Amino acid sequence: MKYMLLMYANQDAMPNYSPEEQTAAFQEWQTLGNEMTNAGVLISSNGLLPAATNATSVRVRGGKTVIADGPFAETHEQLGGYYLVECKDLDEALGWAAKIPSAKWGTIEVRPLWGQQ
Repeated sequence: MKYMLLMYANQDAMPNYSPEEQTAAFQEWQTLGNEMTNAGVLISSNGLLPAATNATSVRVRGGKTVIADGPFAETHEQLGGYYLVECKDLDEALGWAAKIPSAKWGTIEVRPLWGQQ
């Protein structure tokens, strides 16, 4: 089954790393990506630029398109990236989600893709 591992975090709660800590954090992300690749579960992964400066929302209401700056929902946590994985079951997907470094300060939402039930 295919699952989206959606990474949410409060930008204000994210760690303020020193240059050395940034290098170590980058290595942690690289290690996870390599582990997922070697296990054959990783389909795709990417991060998103900060919502405050780069998000645009589009809504169509009554046939009119309304475009607004910012994310759709007013929340403290914003979507920051994703992993698309193929796992044997939800338990395996949850195991991978727990290994995502941002789970230490944010939230990882695990959702099956449509038609995967």
